[in-house]
Amino acid sequence: MYTLSVGIELELWVVDETGRLCDGTEITQAHQRIEPEFIDPLIEVKTEPHTSERSLRRELQSILQTAILAAEGASKRLVPLGTPLTTSDAAPNCERGRVFETIYGSGVESAKNCAGAHIHFGQDEIVDQLNLLTALDPALALVSSSSYYAGTHGANSSRALAYRTDCGDDFRCYMDLCEYEDSLADWRDRVDEKYRLFKRLAADKGVSPDTVEELFAPEDTVLNPVRLRECQPTVEWRAPDATLPSQILQLATDVENLVSRTRTTSVEFGEPAIGEDRIRVPEFERLRDLSWQAIESGLDSAEVGSYLRELGFDTSAYEPLSSKLHGPYQLSNSEARTRRLQQAGRLQADVQNLTTEESKYTMFPA
Repeated sequence: MYTLSVGIELELWVVDETGRLCDGTEITQAHQRIEPEFIDPLIEVKTEPHTSERSLRRELQSILQTAILAAEGASKRLVPLGTPLTTSDAAPNCERGRVFETIYGSGVESAKNCAGAHIHFGQDEIVDQLNLLTALDPALALVSSSSYYAGTHGANSSRALAYRTDCGDDFRCYMDLCEYEDSLADWRDRVDEKYRLFKRLAADKGVSPDTVEELFAPEDTVLNPVRLRECQPTVEWRAPDATLPSQILQLATDVENLVSRTRTTSVEFGEPAIGEDRIRVPEFERLRDLSWQAIESGLDSAEVGSYLRELGFDTSAYEPLSSKLHGPYQLSNSEARTRRLQQAGRLQADVQNLTTEESKYTMFPA
């Protein structure tokens, strides 16, 4: 049996007892693995890497329990949604965030209004891992958690749509899905070229190259759905929305089951299928079409559902929160606050039950 190490980063909104977005400082101070994001109403929970689903569940549950208790002590709640439903207008809370806003300008608004889940896989067959995770982009439909962005009902994953497209044409290459790679050298060349471009864009906004180099490593400027983290070292999959931890754990397990096969199975291009000696994924143009269907329609797209089942996902095991957020086309601030509190309650129940059936979880599937 061969297993990869897996770690999870889960971003969560902080609200007060009325459902209004608020500062999460008390929560980030409660545990070394709870960190602030670049705006105050957003925090991130980060696990260590694990080779057992049981230990990953235990740690994620423990950190989240601490976070929830700290939030309760400050009369606050945590919300597992891909967007805050209406708009967060919080200012950046750190120098890096302020420089990021200067460079992106109004394009930074989507980053302020999106919360995701990042799953880290230990590096092995890196190019195949990068390409397979790219091909799994439509799996974001399994955990889409908000159909509202800035108060308007839209795409099934309104986070993915806004994050990838609202940043502006100059910055879309840093946010959108990237094409498959032929080699690790090509990946690194692409990152270096993006970094050079980022410095030029920064200079146009009055930010010096020295400041960029001080605050951003080349890989930090790449915010695409798949990226290589040289410093950890992991391959990071950033496609999913923030959602209930049980759903993220299910997704991490299913995706690890595929990614771990790259050690003995080649990733090829053609009609999607899983074989004993190869995993076939679609050509990139076909993949892009499937990804946009996943963003727009989620599992309501028959093509997306069929594609995910071809790659071994049991789509019936997932209950995307987006499908539960029924409401008017335009959502008022009051209605958004009510829905945030409802999802905060759902998060608490989900965390409580994360290890209820612990005996069934051992190593990640081989």
